[in-house]
Amino acid sequence: MHDLKIFREQLDLLRDGLRRRGALDALAPVLDRGVSLEKERRTLIQAVEERKAARNANAQEVAKRKKAKEDADELIAQGRALGDEIGRLEGELGGVEAELQRLLLEIPNITLPAVPEGGEEHNTIVREWGTPRARDGVRPHWEIGAALGIIDLERASKISGSGFVVYRKAGARLVRSLLNYFMDVHRDEHGYEEVWPPLLVNRATMTGTGQLPKFEDDAYATRGDELFLIPTAEVPVTNLYRDEILEASALPMGFVAYSKCFRREAGSAGKDTRGVLRTHEFDKVELVRYSTPEASGDQLELLTRHAETMLERLGLPYRRKLLAAGDTGFSSAMTYDLEAWAPGVGAWLEVSSCSCFTDYQARRANIRYRPAKGEKPRFVHTLNGSGLAFPRTLACILEHYQNADGSVAVPEVLRSYLGTDALR
Repeated sequence: MHDLKIFREQLDLLRDGLRRRGALDALAPVLDRGVSLEKERRTLIQAVEERKAARNANAQEVAKRKKAKEDADELIAQGRALGDEIGRLEGELGGVEAELQRLLLEIPNITLPAVPEGGEEHNTIVREWGTPRARDGVRPHWEIGAALGIIDLERASKISGSGFVVYRKAGARLVRSLLNYFMDVHRDEHGYEEVWPPLLVNRATMTGTGQLPKFEDDAYATRGDELFLIPTAEVPVTNLYRDEILEASALPMGFVAYSKCFRREAGSAGKDTRGVLRTHEFDKVELVRYSTPEASGDQLELLTRHAETMLERLGLPYRRKLLAAGDTGFSSAMTYDLEAWAPGVGAWLEVSSCSCFTDYQARRANIRYRPAKGEKPRFVHTLNGSGLAFPRTLACILEHYQNADGSVAVPEVLRSYLGTDALR
């Protein structure tokens, strides 16, 4: 969320940021309304302050007259009228400020200068690793998974509907192996604090990271309790310190969490629907970091390298893509997508999205730090990324490590977790 002052002091910056995203025309009415409301807000604040000053002066005059035993009834009536007018004006002010806050929740973050403007056609590959395997003879993961008896889409559909997966036998063990391996490395080698968060969160938590109100149609909500199934562990973990002030010495902070993730995928019909590439429920290890504003660029690079390390150790060819402004997520100021090569489907699959949100989420969640004793608190910068998402990582393993005899070699780093060197 942006500071209210953006309508008054940085309107050109905001307009340019929306233009770079390709969102200026759609949000122009929101900006115009925001500018008008901010002017009205300042007018109302001035009016309230003037009436309060007049009421204070009136109260002092009433006290003087009473002390002098003079009649003060008319002044008392004037004071009451001023109080009524102050109440009315404060009510109007509250309504204006509430609408301003609602408008601010609709406006995306401003991307950083390093982010190319335009849509996804302007995304840029900035790093590549490994040699992609040729597609010749490689079966897609849903075929090899079914042949090995480790992916059961048919029964998942019977149990829950389309967009769900049942992993069986070595498939289930492979998922658990990914969980343990990712968590162990990020905790023990990369220094993240391990967190096991709730899967159900309240509206304030979803709003804090930017899922609400914009993406409410993509969320699964419970009836009557105003609780939401999380779309990613980013949501509860980022909100750990909501409405708190941290000491500067505590920063940077890093958290790693495994969770189930739940997404309706509204508007995604027909996109990557085969196999496990796009599901309503999936597993993921998430990395979340808090940083000072000055260090958040370096922290994004650090977090992204931590995610890339997982792909390198699994031996999966991948590329790092810098997203253009129009393809950058609503709350993000800069995002790198990590895409692993899946030869069976002949595509680069996003297995991690690593983002810096500057102070956008921190303003929504009111997460601050005190730079030094006696100094005014500042908003932290938040960052997160998958380290990694399981379904597409698993699909890439099944396709990249296929053998001619129908077996699949297990990446060396997973063999002690899985208890075998191949899936047969």
